[in-house]
Amino acid sequence: MKSASSPQNDPLSFNRRLSIAPMLDWTDRHCRYFHRQLSADALLYTEMVTTGAILYGKGDYLAFNELEQPVALQLGGSDPEDLAKAAKIGAERGYSEINLNVGCPSDRVQKGRFGAVLMTEPELVAQCVDAMKQVVDVPVTVKHRIGVDEQDSYQFVRDFVGTVNHAGCDVFIVHARKAWLQGLSPKENREIPPLDYPRVYQLKQDFPACHISINGGIMTLAQAREQLQHLDGVMIGRAAYQNPYLLAEAGELMFDREGGETIGRADVVEAMLPYIEQQIAQGARLNNIVRHMLGLYQAVPGARAWRRYLSENGRGDDKGVEVLQQAMALVYD
Repeated sequence: MKSASSPQNDPLSFNRRLSIAPMLDWTDRHCRYFHRQLSADALLYTEMVTTGAILYGKGDYLAFNELEQPVALQLGGSDPEDLAKAAKIGAERGYSEINLNVGCPSDRVQKGRFGAVLMTEPELVAQCVDAMKQVVDVPVTVKHRIGVDEQDSYQFVRDFVGTVNHAGCDVFIVHARKAWLQGLSPKENREIPPLDYPRVYQLKQDFPACHISINGGIMTLAQAREQLQHLDGVMIGRAAYQNPYLLAEAGELMFDREGGETIGRADVVEAMLPYIEQQIAQGARLNNIVRHMLGLYQAVPGARAWRRYLSENGRGDDKGVEVLQQAMALVYD
């Protein structure tokens, strides 16, 4: 059975050339475990977790499987003290990186005074970064946009990065669109503001000692590879979620691994079965896991039947791995 090479043993030793974007309601721990079966190298991110959920919530919002490593925790918040407390908890739980969300444009996030609205307060972001760096040994990074509303000049984003870099952050993940805080939904903010890759390239030229990764509109690994001519890394989001099998070629195309066999789709499913059985035994529902796997057979004969079978038969407390085994019989990989 072919497989992706094993995740790196040291979670602090990882390559940022390719990462999978944090996506609310999508990149949960089941999604990340699945993605890790496809790529041993890509840096994975949690969904954004607010400081309030970590410090005052009743549930465990930080659970993850060590086999997901390297995995980063993305925090949402704007209070330096609370962020420091949450970051310390995250680092103690074993996350490889703490990332601050300065890019989400949703109304809910704005009301909490974090996300993209924080780009208008670079000094506060710098204070947040400094507070977190004081209490953790793992990298503290920032994900942000190239502008906010009418504040979308290159000078604006350059000054933002400069201020935050001065506080000790040297890793920036830049969504190459500005955010409209009023008038556009989060979905529209991912599509309507035009992409401006050259502006991100200029950031790398102006801050050569910083690691600059680009995010936004990158749909294939070939496109991602092209970005590495200008930048240090690429973050992809919905492309990896909707067509996860593209990650199977990341070792060769993004990390220059040579000679290894690409893991097959059926092998990925087989690798997931023990995990799924374990999770169901612990109270998880099958559909909450396999929803992340619906796109695995995209562009393969039988892909629609695979999606339909999992969607229609994966619900219910009594559903188990036999549903995936039956769905596999419908595809021709």
